[in-house]
Amino acid sequence: MPAVTADTLTLPRLDEPVEGDVERPVVSITTAPRGFEGEGFPVRRAFAGVPVERLDPFIHMDQMGEVDYGPGDPRGTSWHPHRGFETVTYIIEGDFQHQDSHGGGGLIKDGATQWMTAGGGILHIETPTEELVQSGGVFHGLQLWVNLPAKDKWVEPRYQNLEGAQAGLVSSADGGALVRIVAGDVGGYTGPGDTHTPITYLHATISPGARLYLPWRPDFNALVYALSGSGTVGPRADRVAGGQLAVFGAGDHLSIRADEQLDVIVLGGRPIREPVAWYGPFVMNTKAELQQAMDDYRAGRLGVIPPNALMPHAYRR
Repeated sequence: MPAVTADTLTLPRLDEPVEGDVERPVVSITTAPRGFEGEGFPVRRAFAGVPVERLDPFIHMDQMGEVDYGPGDPRGTSWHPHRGFETVTYIIEGDFQHQDSHGGGGLIKDGATQWMTAGGGILHIETPTEELVQSGGVFHGLQLWVNLPAKDKWVEPRYQNLEGAQAGLVSSADGGALVRIVAGDVGGYTGPGDTHTPITYLHATISPGARLYLPWRPDFNALVYALSGSGTVGPRADRVAGGQLAVFGAGDHLSIRADEQLDVIVLGGRPIREPVAWYGPFVMNTKAELQQAMDDYRAGRLGVIPPNALMPHAYRR
């Protein structure tokens, strides 16, 4: 994977657990179904079948690809609205462009992240570059939806462009895993993402036979999604492979071991514990707020597509 790489032997290392630490048990493992999003790009629905209370403060996550497009095949989204949450788009391989009605935008590629706080309302588009459309190539990434508490659902929209080189880089205690911290902190090491809802978001590549111990805040939930490869998680060595999500119970740290090279996304956050009303691109607290969001969108109150805006490519059918 071309996402940010480094020599793990030269990086600072996470500590191993100490006596008295409690390892988090695995409470469920689910397999993400396949589907299509936007103009028809393939995704895996990472959180499908998991109760919302186990995901809180996360709402939704799609693994986009990994797909090797032919010329003319890459696809993105059209302009669409959001309100009430944040979208975090992490590109492992390939190029994606973002533009929104609040002035945010840029190119996301090879380990970069775009963090969009929809807040009270925004319009945006995500689309592959013209070069990728014309030439084809590998595309792989994730989009995570992070809920906002009721007090923050109406904040001013915001855009953060986080280049891959900004990620915090650390190694496992045995030197066999590279950990890229996008947001939050692990063992005192931090990532660049500035979050309304306290979370940790990291991407780890674990070499065959290596074990990654991650200290984890007791007030956070813990989720491990396998992008590729296979291995085991938790104190019972539950098996996990590409396209599967492990949800952990309470404790001080979690463990992941690789049989073959294993790439995982590890997420945790402080649960908001508020009612969730979700319909399409809106995540609110009540059905009345959802209806208001739809009415505001139809009335043009969530933003206006800017002049000379990015538009979906005319794809080959």
